[in-house]
Amino acid sequence: MLNQEVVSSVFTTVGTGSGSGGNSSNLSQINAKMISPDKRTITSEKFALQVKEDLAKQISGVKFKTAAVGMVGGSTAGPIQIILTGNEISQLIEVAEEMKTVIDGVPGTREEELSVQGGNPEIAITVDRDKMAVLSLTMNDVGNTMQNAFAGNTQYKFRDGENEYDINVKLDQFDRKNINDIKKLTFLNTKNELIEMQQFANVQQSTGPTKLERNNKKSSISIGAQVSGRPVGTVSTEVETALAKMKMPDGVTYEIGGDLESQTEAFASLGLALLMSIVLVYLIMVALYESYAYPLVVMFSVPTALIGAFLILALFKESLGVFTFLGLIMLVGLVIKNAILIVDAANQYKLEGLNSREAVEKAGINRLRPILMTTIAMVIAMIPIAFASGAGSEWKNGLALVLIGGLMSSLLFTVIIVPIMFVVIDIWKGETTRKTVKIETNPDILKQVEVH
Repeated sequence: MLNQEVVSSVFTTVGTGSGSGGNSSNLSQINAKMISPDKRTITSEKFALQVKEDLAKQISGVKFKTAAVGMVGGSTAGPIQIILTGNEISQLIEVAEEMKTVIDGVPGTREEELSVQGGNPEIAITVDRDKMAVLSLTMNDVGNTMQNAFAGNTQYKFRDGENEYDINVKLDQFDRKNINDIKKLTFLNTKNELIEMQQFANVQQSTGPTKLERNNKKSSISIGAQVSGRPVGTVSTEVETALAKMKMPDGVTYEIGGDLESQTEAFASLGLALLMSIVLVYLIMVALYESYAYPLVVMFSVPTALIGAFLILALFKESLGVFTFLGLIMLVGLVIKNAILIVDAANQYKLEGLNSREAVEKAGINRLRPILMTTIAMVIAMIPIAFASGAGSEWKNGLALVLIGGLMSSLLFTVIIVPIMFVVIDIWKGETTRKTVKIETNPDILKQVEVH
């Protein structure tokens, strides 16, 4: 990997893995730091896939998982996370494997993985409480003895000067290495008699999960998946649709987590912010115009901006994210100024005696130049940001594209829709006729003028 020109450094950790729990001696993790994005032509996602394919060809018998680490580093967990909850862990593993197959069938998903794996060898011990009662044993005695035998007891300390060390007392590895040793494990009952485990318990070789996860006091398993080549939101929606068609066993439920959960919460907050911005802008204009009608005309410029914003996102194949949503909120304040220029000028011309149609036509012609100048200036200023390719430019590109598309569509449609709605509002108010200016004259002043 160091031979790759796009890699600047590599850090390797042996005996651990991302998100691993319990014994991870069979795992290792390699973190590769890539050079600056402006000095390479391959994205981190494509490079991760390429590395996986190369390693799989060179090393057989090893399972590889590659993922692009986020902007702030940390876990490589996939953006799609399904949290499965139930009572029986064995049943959850079966359902999780079925879900994994369904998710793998959705285009754009890869690296599907369960947080809990089955098949881990273990010794299963099933106690018979009736036999324990006959042998004068309690669950507390059995639990404490097994705890001391396998995990050890550190209640005793060794003091060396000012230092204190734990003394861990437990069975030697030789006395607990196979199932027969466990069957012959002895317990002291209340009558001071030694009782072997095989006298009151069934001990057998079994398999179980690699680790135990709990969610809302129930057993749970997380199914994670990476996304490649398609927007996360689109793939997540298709995954939800596919999972909704599955028939869940009784007592088994699932919920969506990961990036989709965070995105849903963020969109809910941003949607409320967008709605509040529209309402506040309208109320401010109501106070300035001293009318509820003409601010409605101005607000018709907002939908025209949204048309261009979504159109340019589709044209450049950009997904709707948190930063693009912020661009939509910014558009509310930017695009209404075009409508304000037209409506304000039209009202001035109406006061000069023009009817609604003449006033709005004259306002559109006279205000077209400042509208063009301000809009084009903002669009040109956004172009470098929209097509930047430096580090961290991904989130800025979408925001700038939204502003460019919204401003351009608002420029095209506002000069058409706003004048039409202005006339419609005046028809509804009954103010479409030309206003006549009444001049009152004083007869005495006229007589004085005639005398002079």
